[in-house]
Amino acid sequence: MVVVEVGLLLVGFGYAAWADFREREVTDRLWQVLGVLGVALGAVVLAPGGGLALGLWFLVGALGLEHMFPWDDLLHDESGRTADLAEGVVYAIVVLTVAIAAFEYGVGPAQVPVPVLALLATILFARGLFEAGVLYGGADAKALMIAGTLVPIYTMIVVPLPGSLTGVLNVLPFAFNVLLDAALLSLAIPIAIGLRNLARGEFRFPAGFTGYTMPVRELPDHYVWLENPMRSGNRASAQVETSDEDRKERARIARELSERGVERVWVTPQIPFLVLIAAGTVTALLAGNLILDLLAVL
Repeated sequence: MVVVEVGLLLVGFGYAAWADFREREVTDRLWQVLGVLGVALGAVVLAPGGGLALGLWFLVGALGLEHMFPWDDLLHDESGRTADLAEGVVYAIVVLTVAIAAFEYGVGPAQVPVPVLALLATILFARGLFEAGVLYGGADAKALMIAGTLVPIYTMIVVPLPGSLTGVLNVLPFAFNVLLDAALLSLAIPIAIGLRNLARGEFRFPAGFTGYTMPVRELPDHYVWLENPMRSGNRASAQVETSDEDRKERARIARELSERGVERVWVTPQIPFLVLIAAGTVTALLAGNLILDLLAVL
């Protein structure tokens, strides 16, 4: 069963990375399908543990799935306050239920299974990072929740690790490893940008690690943010919510700059974080948590 869950995770995240790289958007249908399959497969694995284990898995799994479906549209609440209140109540009920069950029955295959606790921790972790603005896009938080649903805990790594890490991997949610590995891999991006600027003789510290110059005419074809649009007036750029709106906004800015005779501008690339999450997933499956690996070696 683990092979099926890992296979679904790799295929799903591979598609998500491709879509995020090409369009900077990922359809919610992907998360919905992966989430439902993850809950169903997890139920098959935990079924031998009995009714308590299975019920708790479905309860926490449902909490994760509610993030994948636009149920709040049914409330017709433009302010979103009713949806936020309802969601807060659901969160409280689920957390209290799992906490009481763990206190009364303990943790184990026939009590409160470790995968249930790992999934709940993953959901709380991902939602907390999203609310704090650490995860900018909702798709990033959903991806972590899906990783926790399909693979709550994973210890069957390929690369041998120091013995001190074995116990940690037995309890550390898999999604935690994915995010930390993705964060570590992201350090390669500023290095690559800096080398590009050095090769072109355009490096300047510290901006040379985060951005580069680009011809104005190419702005509509690249997902970037402008650092110096050089536009007159105090008009703020329009708020964009979709990749198509973003592209149109960049095309509009390019026209304005061309009319002013500006030929090149300094830009910052819009990094598709789902690509890093997909890479972090592969790394976590092969070597566990890279940060812990490094700490164990030092």
